[in-house]
Amino acid sequence: MRIALATAWDPRGEMTRFLNLLPQFQDAYSGMAFSLPPGVGEHLVEKLNGLSQVTATVTEDWSHGRYSALKLAADFGAEHIQYADFDRLLRWVEIRPDEWRQVLSEIPEHDCLILGRSAASYQTHPRALIETEAISNRVVSHLVGQPMDVSAGSKSFSIQACETILLNSTPGNALGTDAEWPLILKRSGFEVDYVEVDGLDWESADRYQDEAADQQSQKAAADMYDADAANWSRRAAVAMEIVQVGLDTLAREIASKSETEI
Repeated sequence: MRIALATAWDPRGEMTRFLNLLPQFQDAYSGMAFSLPPGVGEHLVEKLNGLSQVTATVTEDWSHGRYSALKLAADFGAEHIQYADFDRLLRWVEIRPDEWRQVLSEIPEHDCLILGRSAASYQTHPRALIETEAISNRVVSHLVGQPMDVSAGSKSFSIQACETILLNSTPGNALGTDAEWPLILKRSGFEVDYVEVDGLDWESADRYQDEAADQQSQKAAADMYDADAANWSRRAAVAMEIVQVGLDTLAREIASKSETEI
C-alpha cells in the first residue's frame, strides 16, 4: 500500500542532511507534504517544490502547521499517511533506518498507530521535557484508555482515519493535536494502536549540524536546555495545551463523513 508523508518543518540547517537522504525518502513515501512556518526563505520553498514527490506550502500561522500538512497529504491518493515532525523524523532515518523501515511496513496494518519513545530514547531528552510530558502523556493515556507516549510527533493514519480527523478538527491547536487526533479517532470507533521505538530520541541537538548529534553532544545540549528556566515554563505550557485540547475534544460533538453527506 502507498504511504504518504505529512510533515511540519521549521528548518534549522537540516536541508543538506535531507538531500543526502532524499533517495530513501522517495523510495519509502509516494508523496511528501511539507508545511513550513511564515518567514521561511523563498529559496528553500522553491528548492523543496523542485524535488520529485515533494509539495511544500508556507502556513499563514505556524500553529496551523500540523493540520496543514495532514490536509495536503490527504490529497495525494495514498491509502495511509504518516505524520511526523520533520526534524525528529530526519534524525530517525539517519541513525536507525532499519527500525524506520520496519515501522513503515507495519503502518498499513493500522487505522491509527501512535509512535512513542522507548525508555532509552526518552532519556536522551532534557529533564524539562521528561517531567512535563509525563503529565500530558498520563492524562491523554487515561482519556484514550491505554498507556502511551503521545508527544513524540509521529503517528500514522489510514486515509479514512485521516479524513475523520480533518472533518473534526480545525487549524490552530498546534501541539495539542497530540491529544486531539487520537481522541477524535477513539470517539469515532477507530482502534488506536501504539508502538515504541528507539529512533525518536531528542533531535534538537542536531540543529545546524552536518549530521545527527552523538550522545555526548545530545547530553551537553540537554543540560544547557535545562539550565534555562524559561524552557521549563514553556514546556509546562505545552503540556497544559495538550491536556486542555484533549479535554475539549472529549466535550465536543464528533461528526462522521456519512452525517455530513446527508
